[in-house]
Amino acid sequence: MPFSNIFIQQETMKYDFDTIIDRHGTDALKVEALSSQKKENDLIPLWVADMDFATPPFIIETIQKRCQHPILGYTNIPESYYSSIIGWMKKRYCWDIEKESILFTPGIVPGLAFAIKCFTAPEDKVLVMPPVYHPFFLVPQNENREVVFCPLILKDGQYHIDFELFEKTVKGCKAFILCNPHNPGGRVWHAEELKRIASICARNEVLVISDEIHADLTFPPYQHTPFATVSEEAADHSLVFMSPSKTFNMAGLASSFCIIKNNRLRKKFKDFTEGSHLSEGHVFAFRSVEAAYTYGEEWLSQVLEYLQKNIVYTDRFLKEKMPRIKAIIPQASFLIFLDCRALHLSQKELVDFFVDKAHLALNDGSMFGKEGEGFMRLNIACPHAILSKALEQLEKAYHDLFE
Repeated sequence: MPFSNIFIQQETMKYDFDTIIDRHGTDALKVEALSSQKKENDLIPLWVADMDFATPPFIIETIQKRCQHPILGYTNIPESYYSSIIGWMKKRYCWDIEKESILFTPGIVPGLAFAIKCFTAPEDKVLVMPPVYHPFFLVPQNENREVVFCPLILKDGQYHIDFELFEKTVKGCKAFILCNPHNPGGRVWHAEELKRIASICARNEVLVISDEIHADLTFPPYQHTPFATVSEEAADHSLVFMSPSKTFNMAGLASSFCIIKNNRLRKKFKDFTEGSHLSEGHVFAFRSVEAAYTYGEEWLSQVLEYLQKNIVYTDRFLKEKMPRIKAIIPQASFLIFLDCRALHLSQKELVDFFVDKAHLALNDGSMFGKEGEGFMRLNIACPHAILSKALEQLEKAYHDLFE
């Protein structure tokens, strides 16, 4: 299919993902962190993992309605917050959860830090599977835990778990931080893989801390499986962190939650967060989640369609015009891990190539662990016109490199 025909906006689309929105002057990390560095003012920002689409109107309207009241005081958690989460989990994942199993956290990374502090002690071992979202190993290291690495295997264009190595490295660990779906690889783990993880971890008395922030952004025909649903062992030895923040582009609202089925684990975590005054949300934290899970199904369906088109476009563009750069096609999320090893550049040279030659700001793959060296992470959650311009800039730099 010609590139000009790949991306035709459907007339039936209710929501607009094509409008280019200027985020300068809004304290947006994606642009403000670049503009503070002098030589990087002209970079197209395709790094920080939020979208450049407008946050859905039903969330904005909910916040605006709340702001019509002149007092922004201490906030109680409404019952409708819990019921919206319960309904969303039931409808999308056939997961029956109770109100009591839901605990608020002010973001998933803070929640991971709370869990590490709560369930492990200094010098305890914590397992991660790189390349992986960098806070997975930075947070435990900052808390004086020993991080144990079980690298994933890249085979046939997707990441796979080395279960033989996992069986060995998990021994003696207190916790394992799972990225489900995986970031930066975009892999959706199968239920059988998760069940095997659960069995191994239960046998070794290892707590599984599952980050499932990208769950809702799973592309058909793949199906996300919440870790705690695969077996009784999984439910009894895990904490599952989720949030609508990535899904509905509302990360700045810092509203996430943890689902803990095991009564003992839940009590311990709840006592820790409440005892440290870490369990109270801000005035917009609860109604925004309720709005997302109550009114967001159609928006999510349409944004997934748009993102898939951007992914297909990127993959075809690379294969036809820059075959030495290969896209690891995400089964979930709007992040593409680019395998640039065939360029035969050092990591510093690779980053300089994207910044100085292509004028693009992507994530340096090495930030996800040494297994990410030779890779860059690309965020394609932007209007197609921006993505097209970025790939054209990359194509020019690519051909200049080989002239």
